[in-house]
Amino acid sequence: MLFAKNLTKSYNEVKALSNVNLSIQKGELYGMLGPNGAGKTTTISILSSLLKPDEGEIFYEDKNLYQNLAECKKLIGVVPQKIALYEDLTASENLKFWGTMYGIKGQSLQKKCDELLDFLGLSDRKNHKIKTYSGGMKRRINIAAALLHNPKIVFMDEPTVGIDPQSRNLIFEVIEELHLRGLTMIYTTHYMEEAERLCDRIGIIDEGRIIAEGSLDELKADSSLKEEIHLKYSNPNQSGLDPLTDRYKGQLLINEDHLILSSSKANAELPGLIQLCSKCELLLDKIDIRSLSLESVFLELTGKSLRD
Repeated sequence: MLFAKNLTKSYNEVKALSNVNLSIQKGELYGMLGPNGAGKTTTISILSSLLKPDEGEIFYEDKNLYQNLAECKKLIGVVPQKIALYEDLTASENLKFWGTMYGIKGQSLQKKCDELLDFLGLSDRKNHKIKTYSGGMKRRINIAAALLHNPKIVFMDEPTVGIDPQSRNLIFEVIEELHLRGLTMIYTTHYMEEAERLCDRIGIIDEGRIIAEGSLDELKADSSLKEEIHLKYSNPNQSGLDPLTDRYKGQLLINEDHLILSSSKANAELPGLIQLCSKCELLLDKIDIRSLSLESVFLELTGKSLRD
């Protein structure tokens, strides 16, 4: 669906992007995760033709973007980080304005506006001016405007910034439904939980470079970090733990009343560990699996937290 090669962009002496490569499949929801200033918005602006790279090539369905600009732009929908709506127009009027910009007219435009307002849960407020809307409602109309012309791929640049949790969940449900319908999406965010919940694949971008890419499971598997199983027991028996230490050499930390096992597959390891504890006659009081998180992977890769 989308292929980008060696995208590079500088602003004066500052390199915003450095040799970014992307390959997005049809129907994929690709997350671009990184802190503010990492290059997410620059990437979206270049891919959607709003900004031209200093170097690099972009292809949509095997067509070069800059050699087939008008044709490729018809495939693209953009949900900008900054809300692009007219405050003194109603939701319906805003959508009709943007629909006209896409060349949609008459009954076709009216039907599409009504469908989107219903889909976004805003039919009852369609004749209210945007300035009366909450931040979350504005974000939903912003999404609707990007869908008017039935794009094949939609870029969503941090579409939940500055809204309340309930509104975020409503937008998540909309995105998940669009994903089920087969829409290709690139979603930028600096919220870990959004990338974990929504995305098929995640590209971690930092200082203008994609430093890791894959599904959540693949990113965890490639990490040198491991999950941990913490077992607390009430009858310390240090002399009878040989079956455990023999089985888990190099993986097991033993304290006076506590075991910590490092493993890449903690859930699969747990039943066997409990059996060995029983064999060692340990009375277990508490079992705690501490999963490897996307946040810990990000911290390992970049050396900083996402909010830095």
